[in-house]
Amino acid sequence: MTTRPVSDQARFDLTVVVLALLTAFGPLSIDMYLPAFGDIAASYNTESNRIELSLTSFFLGLFIGQLLYGTVSDRYGRKPPLYFGLTLYIITSLACAFAPNLESLIVLRFFQAIGSCAGLVIARAMVRDLYTPQASAQVFSFLILVMGIAPILAPLAGAYVTSAFGWQSIFIIIAALGLACMVIVHIRLPESRLPDKSVRISGSLPIYWKVLKDPSFLRYSLAGGVAQSGLFTYIVASPLVFIEYFGLSPTLYSWLFGANAVGIIGMAQLNGWLLKRRDPRKILNKSLPLLGLVSLVLMASGYFSWGFWGVVVPVFFYISTLGMVFPNAMACALAEQQSRAGSASAVTGSLQFLIAGLVSALVNALGHYDPLAMVFVTGGCGISSLIIYRLLRKPVNP
Repeated sequence: MTTRPVSDQARFDLTVVVLALLTAFGPLSIDMYLPAFGDIAASYNTESNRIELSLTSFFLGLFIGQLLYGTVSDRYGRKPPLYFGLTLYIITSLACAFAPNLESLIVLRFFQAIGSCAGLVIARAMVRDLYTPQASAQVFSFLILVMGIAPILAPLAGAYVTSAFGWQSIFIIIAALGLACMVIVHIRLPESRLPDKSVRISGSLPIYWKVLKDPSFLRYSLAGGVAQSGLFTYIVASPLVFIEYFGLSPTLYSWLFGANAVGIIGMAQLNGWLLKRRDPRKILNKSLPLLGLVSLVLMASGYFSWGFWGVVVPVFFYISTLGMVFPNAMACALAEQQSRAGSASAVTGSLQFLIAGLVSALVNALGHYDPLAMVFVTGGCGISSLIIYRLLRKPVNP
C-alpha cells in the first residue's frame, strides 16, 4: 500500500528531484570514467579494450542487483533497501579507487552496480506508487532529463579530473556524491509504501515469473530494453571508435558525448509536452518506427564507410529518439503493476541490463575485428526493438 494518494498530475516538487538524483548514479558510474580508459589501461599495463570488461561487469551487476531489490522493497517499504544500496555503493566506489589490479576493479564494479541499482529500482517503483500512468510518463521524462545531464557533465568532469588528479579520484568523487545523496534521502524523501507482511521474500521468483508472463508488460519492457541497449552499445564502444579509430582527444570525445546527451534531453522534454495531449502508447507507436528508420541509416553508414560524420549524425538521432521511446515504454510496462510495482520495476530493469550486458560483450568481441562494430550492433538493437514491439502486440489493442 502507498502512503500517499496516486496523483493524476506530475507535480515536479522536491520528491521528484530526489528520485531523479537516485536514477543518476547508474549513468554517472558508467559515463564519468569513460575518458579515463586509456589512463586506467596504462596504470594496469593492459590494453584499452580490456577496461571495457569493467563496464560489462557493471551491467551484469545491474541485472542481478535489481532482482534483489524488487520484492524486498515491496515487503519492507522503499527506503530501508535504498539505504542498504547507497551504503554498498559508497563502500565499493572507494574500493575501486584503490583496486590493485584490473581483475579487482572488474569485481568491485560488479558490486558497485548492485549498490547503484537500488536507486534505479526504487525510484521507478516510487513513481508508480505516486502517479497514474499518464503522469508517471511525464515524471519519467523528467528522470530522463536528469539522466541526460549526467552524460553531459560526467565525461567532461571525468576528463578534467583524470588529467588533474588521476583516474582514481573519479571513484572518490562519486563515493562522496553517494554519501551526500543518502543524507538528502534521509532528510527529504518521503516513504511511498508501507511495509507489507503479505509479500513473502521466498516468493520472489513466482512473483517475477507472474510479471514476466504479463503480455503487455513483456511487450513494452522488451521493446524498451532492446532499444535502450543500443545506447549502452554506444557507451561501451564509443571510446574505442572516437578516440582510437577517429583520433579524437578525450576532451573532444567528452563534448561529443555531451552533445548526444543534449539530444536525448530535448526529445525527453518534447515527450513530456506531448504527454499532456497524447497517450504514451500512441507516442510510442510513432517514435519506435522512427528509431527503426534511424537504425537502418546508421547501419548503412558503417557498411558504405561514410566516415566520421556518417557515424556521428545517425548516432545522435538514435540516442535522441530514445528520449521519446524509453519513458513511454517504461510507463506502459508498469501501468498495470500497481500491487507489485517494486517487483515489476526490478524485472524491467534487470531485463534492460541483461540485454545491455550481452550486447556490450558482443560489441567488445566484434570490436577486435571491426572498429565500427558499434554502428552495426546499435542499429541492430533499434530494428530488433521495433520488430519485438510489432510481433507482441495484441490484434485488438495495437
